[in-house]
Amino acid sequence: MSAASLQVTNPDEVRNVVLIGNAGSGKTSLFEQLLKARIAGYRGEKEDAERAAQLYVASVENRGTLTNLLDAPGHPDFGGELRAGIRAADAAIFVISAADGIDGAATALWEECAAANLPRIIALTKLDAGHADFDGSVAATQAAFGEGVLPTHVPTLSAPGVVSGNIGLLSLEEHDYSGSDVVNRKLAADDDQVEAYRGPLIEAIIQEAEDDSLMDRYLSGEELDTEYLLDDLMKAVATANLFPVVPVASNTGVGVEELLRLIAHGFPTPSLHPNPAVSAPGGGELPVPGTDPSAPLVAQVIRTTTDPFAGRLSMVRIFSGTLRAEDTVHVSGHGARSGDHDSDERIGQIQAAAGVELKPRTSAIAGEIVMVPKLATAETGDTLSSKDRPAVVGRWTLPDPLLPLAIRAATRNDEDKLSGALNRLVVEDTTVRLDRGGNDQLVLWTTGQAHADLLLARLVDRYGVKVEQEELKIPLRETFVGKATAMGRHVKQSGGHGQYAVCNIEVEPLERGAGFEFVDKVVGGAVPRQFIPSVEKGIRNQLDKGVFAGYPMVDIRVTLFDGKAHSVDSSDMAFQLAGSLAIKEAANPKVVALLEPIDLVTVTVGEEYLGPAMTDLSGRRAQLLGSDSEGHKAIIRALVPQVELSRYAIDLRGVAHGSGTFSREFHGYELLPANLAEKFARATS
Repeated sequence: MSAASLQVTNPDEVRNVVLIGNAGSGKTSLFEQLLKARIAGYRGEKEDAERAAQLYVASVENRGTLTNLLDAPGHPDFGGELRAGIRAADAAIFVISAADGIDGAATALWEECAAANLPRIIALTKLDAGHADFDGSVAATQAAFGEGVLPTHVPTLSAPGVVSGNIGLLSLEEHDYSGSDVVNRKLAADDDQVEAYRGPLIEAIIQEAEDDSLMDRYLSGEELDTEYLLDDLMKAVATANLFPVVPVASNTGVGVEELLRLIAHGFPTPSLHPNPAVSAPGGGELPVPGTDPSAPLVAQVIRTTTDPFAGRLSMVRIFSGTLRAEDTVHVSGHGARSGDHDSDERIGQIQAAAGVELKPRTSAIAGEIVMVPKLATAETGDTLSSKDRPAVVGRWTLPDPLLPLAIRAATRNDEDKLSGALNRLVVEDTTVRLDRGGNDQLVLWTTGQAHADLLLARLVDRYGVKVEQEELKIPLRETFVGKATAMGRHVKQSGGHGQYAVCNIEVEPLERGAGFEFVDKVVGGAVPRQFIPSVEKGIRNQLDKGVFAGYPMVDIRVTLFDGKAHSVDSSDMAFQLAGSLAIKEAANPKVVALLEPIDLVTVTVGEEYLGPAMTDLSGRRAQLLGSDSEGHKAIIRALVPQVELSRYAIDLRGVAHGSGTFSREFHGYELLPANLAEKFARATS
């Protein structure tokens, strides 16, 4: 392996590891310590909002392996980047703060890993905090994540609260980080903490091992070979059955070498971690690709960044085959926001991380993660495959953007640039959704306040576009709640051809969702047959504009039962205007009301937050439909007015301490309470 470019020739030389943990867990500090341990002279990357919000990759040479380290955002707003990191990786270091314990956000992250069956090692940080406790933290982690959580190392202290090293429970070696270099020494005497954890660890390894004689040998007092036990441990880790705990001090580097050894020694290679399923572009399953550099190419765009000057830069995970510079590949994008697309595209350059820098490469093999500049059509989630054997890799599930942000360009100059900037944002961030609703308002759907703030900053910093936020307009509707009759009269005489049309209508309400119905009951030719469609057209046009508070009107039946015409002055336009005047004349506050949109909302929270979540929903005028339990989760279903949901993505996290999620779908329209109807009517007057 070349140290300069970290070039590999065999997928088994590669380890792809993602660091996952809450914001504030010490995850990025640990990431930096891992790099410092393997990159001479490395001083660390500057932490900023962009760095904290995106999946970041660096590569190091580690004990004869190319280890790609991915730092995934810890904030729940950036779950799309987290899931991209899980797709790119073959294993994870799961970072838990001993000072903060296991909260709902940490549990949600663990469940993300479990859903992908991702092998994990737990790095326990912040043991030097005043109230931190290794034994208590291990117990809390086991209670939250199961008995498969087992320490492989215990911390050593040079003073109360000062972690100076650790002891390997299998090797019985002490690793002392108190000096300028790590000193390893055999444990001189028995240690109560070591004894408490060593037996359960060995027994758990034996139970997972394939050798049935190990337990008898262990119980008979035989000292089992450390490397043999470590092999069996990492086999259990690779199948996500055991989860080693390593105490870490990110500020001093304690535990870093032990983590790097476990990564190299036993984390699954790309060949051992199952590749995602693939299909043909036109449909139909294809065999799951093996990790073979000589096989047809199958790769996926994991994330996309854009630069107004340099263009797109795509992070690509290669699952099968070899990606070569100057090759032409097939790009398949099914289910992308821009619709299904298939095209061939030439790969110009390939870049791979060497440390934190990108170095040019002529090729990259199965199992590697590389950067490909200036792909014109490929977006995040798209597949790159061989031209003669096109394939589509299934996309990972993205979190729904549920926090709406209404925006408008600050100036005319910004308006000219806004559309292109927003399109680039959507290409780069697949958790963004753009919507221009019936209120002709541009709405940016985001995953939370931090996500919204980041997107607004990107518009200014990257694309020079300033926007202003405005109040979100809820798509209300008007309707009749009682019968009314009215006459529309449009008569004008101003010399030459006049305008003459009179129509008499009756309006009555229909059931919710019925829409609009027009009935012709004219007799005796009071309104000539050729003008009856004109009356209907005039009424429909007015209903679209609203007749009371400026919102479209729905769920009514209008009956035309009489009218008058003039043999010369009546016309199509005259009767359209008469119809419009008639429906406006029929509308008055006694018979017209406002309707508000209602969503069917499904909320998932930890069982302990069921009561607060239901109380919060009741305060939002929700109609509770019921609740169920699923494991340790409570699931609530309710009908909630949309006007009450505009900030719910933020509020639910507070109610459920970071453990709550929800989905929403349009259900229908219901009457808006009178006190709120007055507010919305005033707002549009």
